[in-house]
Amino acid sequence: MKPARSQILLVVVIGIIGVSLAAIWVRLAADAVTINNKLGFSLFLAASRMILAAIILLPSWKNLQLDHNKSHAYYYAIAAGLCLAIHFATWITSLAYTSITASTVLVTTNPIWVGLFSWWWYGEQLSPQGIIGIAIALCGGMIMAIADSGQGGGYSNPILGDILALIGAVMSSLYIIFGSQAQRRGLDTGNYIAIAYSTAAFCLLPLPFLFGVSYFGYEGKVYLYICLMAVMSQVIGHTSLNWSVRWVSPTVISLSLLFEPVIASLAGAIVFREVPSINLLLGGLIILWGIGVFIKPSA
Repeated sequence: MKPARSQILLVVVIGIIGVSLAAIWVRLAADAVTINNKLGFSLFLAASRMILAAIILLPSWKNLQLDHNKSHAYYYAIAAGLCLAIHFATWITSLAYTSITASTVLVTTNPIWVGLFSWWWYGEQLSPQGIIGIAIALCGGMIMAIADSGQGGGYSNPILGDILALIGAVMSSLYIIFGSQAQRRGLDTGNYIAIAYSTAAFCLLPLPFLFGVSYFGYEGKVYLYICLMAVMSQVIGHTSLNWSVRWVSPTVISLSLLFEPVIASLAGAIVFREVPSINLLLGGLIILWGIGVFIKPSA
């Protein structure tokens, strides 16, 4: 039975708030340590977040019953987990090199990527207006990249951070699409997230060791921020959106994620006094405008 529209909206709002705060927890954790290996520490945060989320969801496995009729659903759930692992590895690392505003705007370009994948996968035609929207968003991305590279602010490699955030956006879009397919092919939300989150945790687990970073020896507040990432941003935030995608299209969910950079930037300005430059904001607004143009034909 489909839930009421108001219930779906409430769950989506909770999910957006949860995922929007993830950038704050990541930056607070990074500020709590003195370490030159930014890549290794970012992978430690990504892996720890997913490992803890997977542990929290261990009770869900007792309700999972293998059904050969749902084999494709399992494959989609595993694929979603792989994409989720790459998404967090790239996006969390991007926050070590660029601003919260740039990272969260670029990582939430999901509607364009979901639309492109739908065109490639399902044969959905791209309208002329959709193509114009992509062009506008690309112009905004160029403006943001130029502004970010000249902003300074202690960001060691803004262009690299922007590229990592874009890769994170692509992987997040595939994660949304695969997750939708897994649930529509028979997996309930609990079973789906147990498989997807565990797959992501398994993939990320060895990476900190491979890049010379340990899971232990940090201050207690680092682990506190990881717990907040795992509980608020992952188990509550992502799971809320995963539940919602059963009832609404992936495009609608990816559209709702456009609120993430707004919330994250406001929180970043309050917590870190990280106020983006005018040109950076202009680039971000142009990206959001391009996304709006892109999705309008299918709205």
